Amino acid sequence: MSYEQTMTFPIDAVRRRFPALNVTDDGKSRIYFDAPGGTQVCIDAIAAMQNHLLGGTANAGGAFVTSAAVGELTSAAHAAVADLLNAAPDEVAFGPNMTSLTLALSRALSRTWQAGDEIVVTRLDHDANIAPWLAVAEDRGLEVRWLDFDPATGQLELEALPALLSDRTRLVAVGGASNALGTIADLRTITATVRERSDALVFVDAVQLAPHLLLDVGALGCDLLAFSPYKLFGPHAGALWCRRELADQLQAYKVRPAGTRGATRFETGTPSFEAQAGIIGMVDYLEWLGGVIAGQLPTRRDRLAAAFEACETYESALGRALLDGLAQFNSVRLYGPDDMVGRVPTFAFTVEGHTPDAVVKHLAERGIFAWAGHFYAIETVARLGLAQAGGLVRVGLCHYNTMAEVELLLAALRELVREGG
Repeated sequence: MSYEQTMTFPIDAVRRRFPALNVTDDGKSRIYFDAPGGTQVCIDAIAAMQNHLLGGTANAGGAFVTSAAVGELTSAAHAAVADLLNAAPDEVAFGPNMTSLTLALSRALSRTWQAGDEIVVTRLDHDANIAPWLAVAEDRGLEVRWLDFDPATGQLELEALPALLSDRTRLVAVGGASNALGTIADLRTITATVRERSDALVFVDAVQLAPHLLLDVGALGCDLLAFSPYKLFGPHAGALWCRRELADQLQAYKVRPAGTRGATRFETGTPSFEAQAGIIGMVDYLEWLGGVIAGQLPTRRDRLAAAFEACETYESALGRALLDGLAQFNSVRLYGPDDMVGRVPTFAFTVEGHTPDAVVKHLAERGIFAWAGHFYAIETVARLGLAQAGGLVRVGLCHYNTMAEVELLLAALRELVREGG
């Protein structure tokens, strides 16, 4: 997609749906390239949360009007995420964040695991998809097997996966996309390999995948999947999908009156109903975008698919421009794929002669928001040999960013390189 072709994407209309994009600091516009750590929130989600709270809230299950409204709200939220994942509403659970849900899930799954059983985790994952499994391995006496990645490409070494599996493998935990390097895992190959070699469950951390690609849990073939709405233009919350047949076999750690229907057994206390309202608004926004792009398609899922297809194409163009620009700097080293194939628009690099902290401080002074460090991908940064050097600089794009912002980022890096001699 060329620069001219990006003009077909309704970027002006999109940006009007994000109030934070209009905020300035001392008259200077903000450039949000911190999306992998959390996106800005669309007005649809903000309005939905506000409307819920202004209209009166309550707990669910009562006979009075506000409680009945909350019941309708939570049903609508589960249905909205189900459409987003191509799943059933009772296969969806909400929690405070993906990490908390994964910790709760790990405890429920491991109830029946025995000493000597095995789990597989990867060196490419966020610690939220490693530490919970390491904890249950310690508790239960499990053997942990590690799937490595190639530091030169940032891709998982899938040829090594079969040898890591056995009839004692209970779980394979993998990230859909690296929150550090942006590389996308071949989830279909992973799940097919696991099915061929073992009876293990496959858990997918889709936090970095969900903002950029439309998910279809059936097509992926996994058993469990989690993502974070606050990295998908919505409120701070977590969402978990659990295959219904599996959920019905699990005993969640919960209070006795809490429900046991499908995945909602992991909703163990009063949830944030305002967050659920915001999640509905988040999906409404994406559905709106699909309608703007493709017209009145028959179903919400169709409109969501149109939105994600257009966003992926637009983000790819921005990403290609950024990669081309970074390649012009001899002092910049990119980690992960050097093209947009097999990656989301999250980019990690170092700048010779400058610590990652110094680079992001330089950018912040120019109104460009980016991150430095390990981003909780501590295994990844250690594997790259950068743990003692301050980690990486991470820049993440999404569909509300513009080509002009990419050019300003490159100009700021050019200035930094010149200053460093």
